[in-house]
Amino acid sequence: MLLFGRGTCLHVVTKIMILTNATTKTLFLVLALLSVFHPNTACTDQERQTLLSFLNSLSTPLKSWNATSESDCCKWEGITCNTSTSVTEISLPSKGLAGEISPFLSNLTNLSYLNLSSNYLSGPLPVELLSLSTSLKVLDVSFNKLSGGIPGFENPVIQVLNISSNFFTGLLPIINATSLVSLNATNNSLTGQIPDYLCTHSPFLASLAISYNRFSGEISPGVGNCTALRDFHAGSNTLTGSLPDELFKLASLEYLCLSTNRIYGSLNGALIAQLQNLLSLDLGTNILTGSIPESIGQLNKLRYLHLSNNNITGTLPPTIENCTDLRQLNLRENNFTGSLQFINFTKFSSLQLLDLYNNSFTGEIPESIYTCTNLNALRLSSNNLSGQISPVIGNLKALSFLSLSANYFVNITGTLQILSKCKNLTALLISRIFIGEAVPIEPTWENGFENIQILSMGGSNLTGTIPSWISKLTKLQVLDISSNHLTGQIPDWLGSLPCLFYLDLSHNNLLGSIPQSITHLPLLDSVHKIRQLDPGYLELPLYRKPFNGSRQQYKQLTALPPTVALGNNQLNGTIPQEIGRLTMLLVLDLSQNSMSGTIPGSMGSLTNLEILELSRNNLTGLIPASLSQLHFLSTFSVASNNLSGPIPTGGQFDTFSSSSYEGNSNLCGLMVMRKCSNPSNGENKTPLTSKRFNKKTVIAVVLGIFFGVAAVVLLLGYCLTSGRRAKHKLNDDKIGLPASSFNSFTEVQFDLINDADLVMVKGETDISFQDILTATSNFDQSSIIGCGGFGLVYKAELVSGAILAIKRLSGSSWLMEREFKAEVEALSVAQHENLVPLKGYCIHGDLRLLIYSYMENGSLDDWLHDQGNHASDSDSDSDSDVNCQLDWPTRLRIAQGSSRGLSYIHEVCRPHIVHRDIKSSNILLDKKFNAHVADFGLARLIHPYQTHVTTELIGTLGYIPPEYGQGCVATLRGDIYSFGVVMLELLTSKRAVEVLPNRSIELVQWVRELKSVGREAEVFDPYLRGKGYDREMLKVLDVACICVDYNPINRPSIQQVVQWLQNADASLLS
Repeated sequence: MLLFGRGTCLHVVTKIMILTNATTKTLFLVLALLSVFHPNTACTDQERQTLLSFLNSLSTPLKSWNATSESDCCKWEGITCNTSTSVTEISLPSKGLAGEISPFLSNLTNLSYLNLSSNYLSGPLPVELLSLSTSLKVLDVSFNKLSGGIPGFENPVIQVLNISSNFFTGLLPIINATSLVSLNATNNSLTGQIPDYLCTHSPFLASLAISYNRFSGEISPGVGNCTALRDFHAGSNTLTGSLPDELFKLASLEYLCLSTNRIYGSLNGALIAQLQNLLSLDLGTNILTGSIPESIGQLNKLRYLHLSNNNITGTLPPTIENCTDLRQLNLRENNFTGSLQFINFTKFSSLQLLDLYNNSFTGEIPESIYTCTNLNALRLSSNNLSGQISPVIGNLKALSFLSLSANYFVNITGTLQILSKCKNLTALLISRIFIGEAVPIEPTWENGFENIQILSMGGSNLTGTIPSWISKLTKLQVLDISSNHLTGQIPDWLGSLPCLFYLDLSHNNLLGSIPQSITHLPLLDSVHKIRQLDPGYLELPLYRKPFNGSRQQYKQLTALPPTVALGNNQLNGTIPQEIGRLTMLLVLDLSQNSMSGTIPGSMGSLTNLEILELSRNNLTGLIPASLSQLHFLSTFSVASNNLSGPIPTGGQFDTFSSSSYEGNSNLCGLMVMRKCSNPSNGENKTPLTSKRFNKKTVIAVVLGIFFGVAAVVLLLGYCLTSGRRAKHKLNDDKIGLPASSFNSFTEVQFDLINDADLVMVKGETDISFQDILTATSNFDQSSIIGCGGFGLVYKAELVSGAILAIKRLSGSSWLMEREFKAEVEALSVAQHENLVPLKGYCIHGDLRLLIYSYMENGSLDDWLHDQGNHASDSDSDSDSDVNCQLDWPTRLRIAQGSSRGLSYIHEVCRPHIVHRDIKSSNILLDKKFNAHVADFGLARLIHPYQTHVTTELIGTLGYIPPEYGQGCVATLRGDIYSFGVVMLELLTSKRAVEVLPNRSIELVQWVRELKSVGREAEVFDPYLRGKGYDREMLKVLDVACICVDYNPINRPSIQQVVQWLQNADASLLS
């Protein structure tokens, strides 16, 4: 069911951030206007050499800068000089500059303006530049890759310092800048408390922006010294404590944002009234309590009030109507009570967004709300509002998003009649209201709802039939009328809605068969069509509760999974064969109906399907083998039908539990513990044929017993011989196993050596368990070469000189011995040049060992993140000249090889394997740096009953696809996401998650942020830049970003990835 929308502070934050930059932009403009134009004359040789020193510190050229002695540097790009031929300004924003900022720029003694923003500069910020005290007034190095600590400095003339969106760490230092007006350090990794001496040394500070850092502790009373402060932004930190009284003494304050912190306490009415110039107040997502004070009405300049996600109680004070310039009022998810009738909304002529979601407001919607003609988003859902919707809501001509769900409104017919006049309405959410009413079938309105894209009327026990007026909603993309009491048949016209891709009619009383037209929904038979849809960004996000999952939030309509949900009705007839046309479906639910006939084999064409529910019907026949080709299928059930025959194997069918098949007594297979009979033995045999069959059966059983006994005798004799041989070796080698030691193989006892299963190694048949103990020094810690979620890995150097890797699996929920052997032997069939070959195994009791080929150059993780300390055993004459860092051709070859290995387990080997833990440490490198994917299929061995939907996240932090957080579904698409993260690691040399004090940075999010502002080139590892491969790296970056798309349906198949990487640069592959 689609639930009522749930808002965010995105619009508020966007407005605030725009306004935050207003001060800085104004200062830049003023400084530019104050600069007097002078004709440029030749600069001095000293300044030319200084600029050339800066140029030499860059790894990217500035073509207009000429090193010849005749060249006048005053005419160079971005350079401005005064009449004395001195350089006064350098303006080089967005020039693609890389390298470090030269400290020699401080030799430009008349430099007053330096703008190097939106480049790829790295390294520290030179203290010499900050201390250019005689002239520098504006320094902007924002949106670069500068790092390290910010040096303390003294500069009496600097007015604007913008170091935002870099990688600075540490404390905010002492800045003795008596003329400083604007300081922007947003989006770094600064820590500690906000210094209380900032304004002591900078008394004219008007704008302080330090959001998105790691500042902690309480806001110091020293903030009261910032008497000139107009903008104060410190949101998205970990600030605690209550707001200091001194903060409210800043009479000039216009913008105050402290959202997403841990601030507690209540708003002091007497103090807040002192902020008479406040335009924006954002204290959302904190721990505030108490009520909104009456004095809020004294802030008559207030435009944005955001107090969402707190614990504020009480009624909305009527005095708030004195804030007549309000544009956005967001009070969602608090504990407000009382009636809204006491608020005169006519005063809010500029109001654009009103979000009161999830409070306890009562009474009717006040008529005065409908006078807010600029309102485009109104959410009143999840309150205790009642009554009818007034006809005057039609005055809201700008209204686009309306959510009234989960209240006590009545008269659905009148409401729809009235709302049809809101011509700009695109999202209408009216679920869980109008309980038990009849849905209007033939409306009295004409041409209403022509722009509606989402209509949700679920959970209301509505009666009647599916209304025909919905057929006129040609822009409708999402229709949810589930959980009602609708009757009649599913109308044919539903299949003709041109934009519909999400249809939920479940939990009704619908009759008849599934109309053929449903199988012709235009948007569900082609990926190209669904991607051509308007993304449908919503003013406020909405919630959806997926099948067997928790609620998910969506801001974009096309992010919803393409769905046809018809379950829990009274449908009969057969499943249309044409259902296979809907190739874009992710969810198909036909459960709990009276469907008969067979399951169409054409369902095997629904290759994007993730959820298939056919349980509790009257289906007969076989489960089509073609369904094993649904590699993304994560939820599957045919329980409580009349199906028969073998359960398909391979693909995702190896992961579903027996509950998916229960209630079908004629199904057979390992999952239901019923052996399938020989297909040649039909059921319609004559008595004579049966007798002959019984005689043959008896003879076969007798012969089987005879030869079985003989085999057991021979095997016992062989085992006794092997046991003696093992004892002899044990005595000769005098191997001791300590009873308890962290450095040793503590769980192996002497009798284990005798009773362990023989180690079966392809190509090394004479290896015994004793040989492995010797080769690993009794599994001593010194032999450990790796440690992961599946266990420790030991290096085993055999007497013959061969080297193996032995993985000792950890875990307790083992498969039974027979199933474990079957699984391992199935995995050993997976042989590919880009997989780490599984060569054998050993089992005894709870002990499980897997034997692999040894990879001389360790893991990709070693080379990317532990340079200089990687585990490489490659010879000095290796033909790959990589030294301590991998060059781009080697990295591309690793990506290509890894993709081919992943493609093999996804598409070629049988059964298909979902890896579940793709990461750089699971990509191993041989002597020639060829990539080999490791640990494929191990999740099935470690957690045999948790390979489908688990209670724990699947995979490794940073590589886990976002959808795994909602039910933890392991799919091939999830592997694609994880591999996309690996590609980003190859491009950036950054870890999937960088863990820093009090904060962690996810690689995917970091790359998305830079790419969204056109700075994708700066994500690349500096070691790779400027070496002629930028074009190829940009191609691979595009591939990686498609793979880590938030929506699984938009991710490519592994075969597409293989092809794209292969074509990244053919010249590199020759």
